[in-house]
Parts: sequence; structure tokens; C-alpha cells
Amino acid sequence: MGKAIVCGSCVVDLPCLNVHLSKAIGRGQTLPIEPIVPSSGGITCNTGLALQRLGITTQLLTLTGQDAWGHFIRQTLVDAGVGIDMLSTHSEAPTTAVVVIIDEDGSRSFLAPAVKTATKFLDAEFVRAQTTHLKKTDYFVLGYYGRMPLLEPELPSLLAEIQRYGCRTVMDSADDGGDAAQLAKILPHLDIYVPSEAEASQQTNSSNPEEMIDWYRQHNDYGILGVKLGEKGALLHSPEEGLLMLDACEPPLPIVDTTGAGDCFIAGLIAGLDHGLTVKEAGTWATAAGALAVTKRGGHQGVTSLAALQSLL
Repeated sequence: MGKAIVCGSCVVDLPCLNVHLSKAIGRGQTLPIEPIVPSSGGITCNTGLALQRLGITTQLLTLTGQDAWGHFIRQTLVDAGVGIDMLSTHSEAPTTAVVVIIDEDGSRSFLAPAVKTATKFLDAEFVRAQTTHLKKTDYFVLGYYGRMPLLEPELPSLLAEIQRYGCRTVMDSADDGGDAAQLAKILPHLDIYVPSEAEASQQTNSSNPEEMIDWYRQHNDYGILGVKLGEKGALLHSPEEGLLMLDACEPPLPIVDTTGAGDCFIAGLIAGLDHGLTVKEAGTWATAAGALAVTKRGGHQGVTSLAALQSLL
């Protein structure tokens, strides 16, 4: 069983289901939705809890605020068996809380804080303070690129250090995909990088997934690189197996919420590789984890166990 440290975005999602995103809300409206059930989210919780349930011993390296949402996240992680020794509390900044507005088809929009929340204070010094733990882990998972203003300038040297510990580095993106010039400096130090199609398009200035991967490969000649294609599946490339087109896995239940599907995809890919599978085989685990994720409300609740993933496959 492998070990993972997941670092970066840590939020509380407040999902509002069955809102018609194609219609303007307007003033003075009362819209009927399902009861709001808070969920821990962001890559740390979505990928972290999914990894734990897929058999990877996981710890989080991130920040929350000294508030009720921070306590909620801690308790969720403890209940799931995820390690919180490296989960710190910022003295002033609040925990990130995001309203997730979800359409009937599972698509969503977000209402996110405009103020600087706790995870925006993540920097290289914060990560390096956990060197003892980093030297004992197998995977260092980081996200989201494009949302870590203090950490991103230091990532080339920081990721190189972590790789020297014998740890595989994994990164995911968000929003507009971040700065392409800085990404070119980071890519040489990533063992796995599979952003979404929208993020990859922004980063590479291309609409062709194969060209996107070619751009990444110019800066990295050894890692697993790819593009998540949503309902179309995913395209992966490794030097050993070449270009791999993976069909999307059919969800076993109706789609409820697509939040976190990409994060769970990453968890499935890591879990498959940790079990000694080929990249293509691990990629099918990834698509299955993504398919499970969309069947439940929240970013990770659909991935319940390795047995459930294998049963779907």
C-alpha cells in the first residue's frame, strides 16, 4: 500500500442542487432546491479522501481558518481516516467556503470568496517544514496550479527537491490553467500531469488534445502526461506506452454532481499505478473513479471503496 501527501486547495462546498443555470435568477426570487449538505472539497479533500478509500494511506498538507468550517473539515478527515498531522490553522484568514450551484444535468457554477482565504497563504517554506514526512511518502499531489500565488514561483525547485526524496510528483490545475511560462519551468519536475481540456487549451493555446500533450512533452520527456476530456474520456501519453485514448466510463447511477470528478480521476490513476498496473490499465481506474464521483453530491462521496471501483470496471 502506497502513501500520499495531498497539498493545496482545501474548501467547504455548499451544494445547491437543481438550479436551472440557463435561467436568470433575478431579484426577489425564492428558488426550490434540495437541502444543503456541506461537503469538504478542493483537491486535498476530493483526491485525498478518494485515495484513502482506494487503499492509499493519505495525509493532507494545507491550511484552514480558525472557524466552524475549519473544524468541519478536520472532523470529516478524522472520520475518514485521513492524516491531519500536517493540517495547520491560519490565525486570521478564513477557511475557503464555496457555494456550488448545480443544474439538473450535474453541471455547475461556483460562488467563491473574493477575499484571501487560508490556502492562499501556502508557500514553499510551509511545505519544506514537512520534509520528514515528505521523505517517507510515495506520492506528492499538488493543486491547484493557477490558485497558489505564493507557492507557484518556488515550484520548480521545490518539486525537484521532493523528487530527490524518491517521491513521485503530481499536479492538477484549475480556472484558466495558470501562467504557461511558469508551467514550462514546472513540467520538468512532474511525474504526472493531466489537466482538464479547458485548462490545457488555455495553457497550450491549442484546441487539439494531441497537440496539448505535445506541448507538455517538450518540457518533460519521462512523465505521464495527458488531458481529461470529460464525457469523452481522457488522452494519456507515456514514453513506454505511447498515446492512449481512454473511453469515458459509464456512471453506474444517474449523474448528480460533476464537482470533483477530475480530482477523483487523479486518485484513480495513482491508485492503479500503485497497484502495479500499466498506464493504460491505471487510466481505466481513473475513468471509473471519475464516473463514480458524479453519482453523489459532493466532490468525493461517490468513490466509496476499491471494491466498488473494481466492480464497476
